[in-house]
Amino acid sequence: MKKTILALLTGIFVAAGAQAAYPDKPVTIIVPFPPGGSTDMLARIMTPKMAEKLGQPVVVENKPGATGAIGATQVKRSAPDGYTLLCASIGVWAVNPFLQKNLAYDPAKDFDLMTVAVRAPNVLVVNPSVPAKDVKELIAYLKQRPNKVTFASSGAGSSDHLSIALFWMTTGTNGIHVPYKGGGPAIADLVAGHAEASFQNLNVMTGHIKAGLNYAMSLHAIVDAHKQGFDENMYLDPKTRTKVEETGGANFIFVTKDGKVVTPKSDSILPSITRRSLIYVAKEYLGLEAEEREVYFDEVKDFAECGLCGTAAVISPVGKINDHGKEICFPSGMEKMGPVIQKLYDTLTGIQMGRIEAPKGWIHVIE
Repeated sequence: MKKTILALLTGIFVAAGAQAAYPDKPVTIIVPFPPGGSTDMLARIMTPKMAEKLGQPVVVENKPGATGAIGATQVKRSAPDGYTLLCASIGVWAVNPFLQKNLAYDPAKDFDLMTVAVRAPNVLVVNPSVPAKDVKELIAYLKQRPNKVTFASSGAGSSDHLSIALFWMTTGTNGIHVPYKGGGPAIADLVAGHAEASFQNLNVMTGHIKAGLNYAMSLHAIVDAHKQGFDENMYLDPKTRTKVEETGGANFIFVTKDGKVVTPKSDSILPSITRRSLIYVAKEYLGLEAEEREVYFDEVKDFAECGLCGTAAVISPVGKINDHGKEICFPSGMEKMGPVIQKLYDTLTGIQMGRIEAPKGWIHVIE
C-alpha cells in the first residue's frame, strides 16, 4: 500500500491566517521524485483545482534524489510562509528515518500534515518478455533463474522496494534489485524491457496494464482502419461473426427508435465501468429502459443512435458504419450527439464534476 501525503512546513497555518491577502503570489509544490511517477502524477492532477481555488498559479517542481529526502529537505529549509508545499509518498515520512543516517529533516517536527491525498496498492507487473502468465508461473521462473531476474524500484527504501523484498522473502525467491531515482524512470525501463519486473503504484500503472492486456492486441486492426479512412473498427463475436461485441478500446451503446438504451452482452467483452455507469444513469436518473443483451449486426441499421463509451471520452457519437462498402447511417452522430446519448453524456459528466448529486459510494471526498 502506498500513500501520498501533502504536507506544509510547521507554522504555515499561523502564517497564512495572519496574511489576509494569502496567497498573493504563486504557490510551489515540491515533488521529491522525477516526472512520470505516481506522486508526480497526483500533484499535477491536483494543481489545476488548487490554482482555481487559491486564485494563484500552483507550480510543480521535481526535486528527486535520496528516495525523496533531497526534496523534503528543501521544503524544510524554505520559509514557513505557506508558499512551499511538499507532496510525497509514505517512504519519505515513515521509511527514510529508519534507513537513512543523518536525515536532515524530522517528519514529525518539521512539517504539518494537510491530508492523505490518496491510498493505492502496489501491483506486481512484468515485462511481456517474461514467460509467466500469473504469479505461480513467475515464482517458478524465478526459482529456475536465481539472482538473475531484474526488479526495478523507485529507490532504495521505497514502498515498491519493500514490496519486492517481501515478495522474495515470502516466496523463497530472489532477483536483482535495480533502484532508480523515482517511479517514472523505473516504469520507463520496465516498459522498454531494460528491467523485467517491478512493484508499482496501481494509479500510474493502470494505463500500461490496459495497453498490454487489451489495446496492444487491437493495434493492427485500428491502424488498418485508419489507413482506410475510418476512425474505429467493430469487432463481432469470434464464433459466429454475427453479433456486435466492442471496438479495440470502447464499448457500444445503442438507442432504439423508442428511446431504449441497449448495450451488447458477451462473455468476451472487456467489462467497462463507464458502460455500467451509463446504464445506471439511464435507468435511475433519466427513467429510460435499458438492457444488456446480444445485439446482432443485422439489427444495427434499425437503431436511432449509436455511441462508443470509455473512460476518456465518456461517449463519442457514431454517425456511420461501413460494412464492406455498404453504409449504415444513423440520424445523428456525424455532426453532434443524438438526444438520448447527449443526455447520458451530460448526466454522467455532471455527476463526475459535482454538478449533479452522485449515487451513494460513487464519489469519495478526502479531507
